Amino acid sequence: MKIKTAEFEISNTDYTKCPATDKPEYAFIGRSNVGKSSLINMLTGRNGLAKTSATPGKTLLINHFIINGEWYIVDLPGYGYARRGKEQREQLSKIIKSYIMGREQMTNLFVLVDSRHEPQKIDLEFMNWCGENGVPFSIVFTKMDKMGYNAGRRNIEAYKQKLSENWEELPPIFITSSADGRGRDELLDYIEGINSQLKAKR
Repeated sequence: MKIKTAEFEISNTDYTKCPATDKPEYAFIGRSNVGKSSLINMLTGRNGLAKTSATPGKTLLINHFIINGEWYIVDLPGYGYARRGKEQREQLSKIIKSYIMGREQMTNLFVLVDSRHEPQKIDLEFMNWCGENGVPFSIVFTKMDKMGYNAGRRNIEAYKQKLSENWEELPPIFITSSADGRGRDELLDYIEGINSQLKAKR
């Protein structure tokens, strides 16, 4: 798939105020500082599209970007940022979960995981919550350029083994790097395949 246009459309905290269209939406989520904005910019080829920051936890809104005029990338707030107060963490959790569960146009959720770390409890709990609630999701390992090939693969295999304790079948897995563009074609082809299936059903 070629990205011809990628434009910011709207930000809000209420999923009922998201764009009133039937276009498919592909949402991206992960722990704070997982590289979500950098990945979105890499996928779209637009460096300044999603705002990146050295400070974790800057995304507090549901951000919609219209792609090729046909589908949306949705940048969701990160979860699990420890420096937030309990009240703000609960508020963000409500924003995230109400969008995921309430937004009919949400076609697939890409759960981003930092490949440099061993399996994290908060990521595993979030994925299990997705599974329990029937949320279609894929796992995207980020920052693979930061590690040697073998070390990165070891962490990914460790995640697979941990997930296999609760899952009979694992969700789709993508390996990416915003720095060198790794995984871009695979992710965009995956999205294009789903979009084609949706069009065929209409």
